[in-house]
Amino acid sequence: MACSSVFAHVCHDFPWDSGAFVGINIGTHVSSLPPASDVVSMLKQYEFTHVRLYDANAQLLKAFANSSTEVMVGVTNEEVLKIGKSPSAAAAWVNKNVVLYTPATNITAIAVGSEVLTSIPNAARVLIRAMKYLHKALVAANLNLQIKVSTPQSMDVILTSFPPSTATFNSSLNSTIYQLLQFLKKTNSYYMLNVYPYHGYIKGNGNFPLDYALFQPLSINRQIVDPNTLLHYNNMFDAMLDATYHSIKALNFSDIPIVVTESGWPWSDGADEPYATKQNAEIYVNNLISRVLNGSGPPSEPTKPVNTYIYELFSEDQKPEPMSQKNWGVLSTKGSAIYRLSSLSSRVAGSSSVVYCVAKDGADPGKLQNGLNWACGQGGANCSAIQPGQPCFLPDNIVNHASYAYNDYYQKMQLNGGTCNFDGTATLTNTNPSRGSCVYTGSVNPSGGNGASPPTPSLTLGPSSDFLPPSSSSKLDARQFHFLSSPMLLSAFFLLLT
Repeated sequence: MACSSVFAHVCHDFPWDSGAFVGINIGTHVSSLPPASDVVSMLKQYEFTHVRLYDANAQLLKAFANSSTEVMVGVTNEEVLKIGKSPSAAAAWVNKNVVLYTPATNITAIAVGSEVLTSIPNAARVLIRAMKYLHKALVAANLNLQIKVSTPQSMDVILTSFPPSTATFNSSLNSTIYQLLQFLKKTNSYYMLNVYPYHGYIKGNGNFPLDYALFQPLSINRQIVDPNTLLHYNNMFDAMLDATYHSIKALNFSDIPIVVTESGWPWSDGADEPYATKQNAEIYVNNLISRVLNGSGPPSEPTKPVNTYIYELFSEDQKPEPMSQKNWGVLSTKGSAIYRLSSLSSRVAGSSSVVYCVAKDGADPGKLQNGLNWACGQGGANCSAIQPGQPCFLPDNIVNHASYAYNDYYQKMQLNGGTCNFDGTATLTNTNPSRGSCVYTGSVNPSGGNGASPPTPSLTLGPSSDFLPPSSSSKLDARQFHFLSSPMLLSAFFLLLT
């Protein structure tokens, strides 16, 4: 299937293929839910090509007919209890909610319940049966190769998620999860996981940096490292993914990919939820999109991309308290963005594009070094990611290091007059330079140009600078790392460079 979405790095039928996509969840606990046809138009406008429905909403399933949208349809938790007791109930559900709409509507997955093992523990026994019965019904309808069956789980099925290398599932759930993994392996399906760094940060009671939850760069003395593997974790999202991969391996399963069925950040709060703000939501969602679309997996599984569904399209104001539970939507019901979505609005506006500031090929190495020194010092760029051992250090050359520093400076300062020039050694590009776990932040530049040239800055790092740009002579080996444990949710280890 051809893909032109701003979200589709590469379009693929299944999550274990190379590349990754960002989809969107659509909940219906909305007091003024737009007509289904309008919802589909909004998705097309913002070029979402993958959606997850929490139930089998007939109006939406009809509206997606003859479109390129791939649909994950949901079985509600209440329905799981019925389907798990009766193969005929499963067959009736598939006939009514899947067969009736295919092939016109491109249904590619069934999400059986939502966090059943932690929200309805007594339903564990019927969950696996429900999945098997639904799969059997798909086989009878000759749809089992097109439509995968799985069930979204929360991180709560893992008792201790940090360090990721020692994470294991809650032993009381091992029997059920073992059967789940057997089913996924046999049917070539995937593990559905809901990943919420917001909740992880709140439960952590401030014991680790907010930047860690928001995909923001961490200062060099606050890097988080698994003491067993020495793998660096720049964000909680990747740490949660690796904790799950290691938990799966602990039960002797491998090659079961993870699809993140929910991840997002609330943008309005109650009195006791001060971190649910539009600013934090904007930072998290845009960084999440950049992280997913760089096509890499977490540190322990770097070649496994992570397809991810943002939570959610519209805020579900009919949900119960707390207040933040009602304010996760990225769009209003009128179709306007709640906060700036650079990766979305760049295509919507028509005259804008996502841009990055990078070093010019062939630029004078001396000028690049001067520009790097200035950006990381006087310019205020956070250059910790290009220090030895960090995700953007390699390749260890001046062009790579200058590109990262230039871009970090530009993204932070462009609204205050900062430009992408650096004595003629920098240029704007629409090509995302991110690679692996090295993520560059992008932004929308309506003019599409480099802007006016800034005054030639003073390119000297003063003796008071607390940062020196990386060089091959500044590399540290593992013996220079000291790990200190901290009493936080993830028992995170902070790297102190000595």
